[in-house]
Formats: sequence, structure tokens, C-alpha cells
Amino acid sequence: MLPKIINGGIAGVIGVTCVFPLDLVKTRLQNQQIGPNGERMYNSMFDCFRKTYRAEGYFGMYRGSGVNILLITPEKAIKLTANDYFRHKLTTKDGKLPMTSQMLAGGLAGAFQIIVTTPMELLKIQMQDAGRVAAAAKLAGKTVEKVSATQLATQLIKEKGIFGLYKGIGATGLRDVTFSVIYFPLFATLNKLGPRRCDDSGEAVFWCSFLAGLGAGSTAALAVNPFDVIKTRLQAIKKADGEKEFKGIVDCITKTMKHEGPTAFFKGGLCRMIVIAPLFGIAQTVYYLGVAEGLLGTQKK
Repeated sequence: MLPKIINGGIAGVIGVTCVFPLDLVKTRLQNQQIGPNGERMYNSMFDCFRKTYRAEGYFGMYRGSGVNILLITPEKAIKLTANDYFRHKLTTKDGKLPMTSQMLAGGLAGAFQIIVTTPMELLKIQMQDAGRVAAAAKLAGKTVEKVSATQLATQLIKEKGIFGLYKGIGATGLRDVTFSVIYFPLFATLNKLGPRRCDDSGEAVFWCSFLAGLGAGSTAALAVNPFDVIKTRLQAIKKADGEKEFKGIVDCITKTMKHEGPTAFFKGGLCRMIVIAPLFGIAQTVYYLGVAEGLLGTQKK
């Protein structure tokens, strides 16, 4: 188990560092609400990139990355290791793993990870969306005080206890469990199609795992994007002037559908696919390379 956990952590850190700017853009696009006259701050993914870079510079594209990189280590470690564990336990005596069992293993892995994912996503979204909220306040002649992830976490715990960090856990669970149910069986299926390594391990060559992660990640990301939009909006604590507040999942769905239409649930969808595809492609490749086994001097199993 230990090598798998370490591999999962390393995979998460490398993956999220590579794709974080895209994730920031995705968050801002999803939180953006259309004004009564159709006005919006960002017209597209590229427009959001351009305006963010111009207003906040290169490091502004990594706003909130500290907490994400810190917590992505246990998150990816739990997700990848738990899926492997449950797949092993659900494999029949004759070595077969039915598709329903693969989906169950993925779903259980997704359920386990939200313990870490929810606080990570909550804090990350506040940091990522801060620039958008500040820009909207500036246009209205106001200013918004900058808050660090540590200050925000401390404030939430002080006001609402430890459960303050689990705002939006229902929507997070809905997204992550559904994502894992789709992603892991699809990844396993695609990963079996490529050539095997020559060491008789039965594992695919590294580029096959990478492409399988890309394909499965982008497909699952698009499928659950409506849940991601709901989660992102529920977890955004600070809103720009005139933006609607949401009381829960049903309220968020109802108000978004009423005021913005069904297409709003696919905001940031392309951006999310571009984020998730390389994130999981990189993560799965690093996970299977066996870096931890080399560091620990143990034989890869």
C-alpha cells in the first residue's frame, strides 16, 4: 500500500502543477453569472486568460495553488489507491472483474476522496475566484479585502466549526462519485488496448496509460460538468454585486436554469476537459511508473 500511496501523491502534485492555470480559468468562467442585460466579465476561455494575466500577472494564474498542491497529495493518493484496493477485493476467484464491479470500485474510491477534496476545493475556489470578484468590485467603485487560504479556513472554523470547511459536500460527492464511476472503468478498458511492457508485468507502456488517462479523463469531465458548475457556485462564498446566492443543490439548479438556461451547466466544460485530461493522463502515467518503489528500494507489484 505505501508505494501506491506515495505514487498517488507524486502523481497529483505533478499533474496539478501543470494544469492549474487552466483550472483557475475554469472556476472563474463557472462562477460568472450573466447580468440582466447580457453583460459578462469574460467572453471566452482565452478572454479570461488574457484579462487575468494582464490584471494579476503570471503568479496570478497560480492563485490558490498552495492549498491545492498541499491537499492534492492525499486526495490523489486516496483516489488512485482506493480504486486499486477495491478492484482487487471485488475481483472474482477466477480473476474476472465485471463492469458493474469496476464501476462500484470507482464509486467507492470517489466517495472516500471527498473527505479531503471538499475542503481543498472550497479554499481553492475562493482563492481562484478572488480576482474576478475584486475586478467586479473595482468596476463598481468598491474594493475587496484580500484573504489568504489560512485566514479563510480559520474564519470558517471559528464561525461554523470544522464542518464549515465542508460547505458543498453534497455537490462535491455527486460530482466525484459520478466522475469515478465513469473514469476508472473507462480508463481500465482503454489501458488494455495498448501494447504491454516487456517485463512480463502485464502493464501497458507509459504512453498508453497517458492516452488512456487523457481519453477517460476528458470524457468523464464533460459528463459531470453540470455537477461541477453546481459545486463551484455553492462553494463560492464571496459573490460579485448583483450575483445570486444559492441555498442548496436544488435551489442552485432551479435558479441557474431559470436565469441562464441549460447551457449554463456546461460553462467551463471545454476548459475542464482540457484541465482534467492532462491531469489524469499525467497522474496515471506517474502512478504506474513506480517512482516510489525506486525510492523505497522495493519490488513493484
